Amino acid sequence: MEQLGEGIRKLLLAGIGAAAVTKEKSEIILRELVKKGELTVEQGKVLNEELKHNIKDAIRENVTVNVVTDDMLDAVDDMDDEQLAALKERIAKAEAARSHEQPAEEAPEAPVESETAAETETEETK
Repeated sequence: MEQLGEGIRKLLLAGIGAAAVTKEKSEIILRELVKKGELTVEQGKVLNEELKHNIKDAIRENVTVNVVTDDMLDAVDDMDDEQLAALKERIAKAEAARSHEQPAEEAPEAPVESETAAETETEETK
């Protein structure tokens, strides 16, 4: 009977030892997984930022905006008198703004008046 009791005692101690070793190994594995997970999260953030940047560049390079003038002309046909008056006023303002900008940009240089012979003579005599 002593041998049976000793065997059960050894079996219990072996089970407890196995549980302790398993706990230690699982903690080590868990720490490694957490480190790898943190690295993965950081790499994911960097990759996400790169993808956002690449998408923005691709959109800038490949997307063009075309204004369809036929639709605008059709829209004018469907306007009532108030809307047409507002549109005319807005067009007049835009034309006025452009006419103020153009002279400054495209203004021809003022002709330089040549000196008259009388002014030249008086300067020479001085």
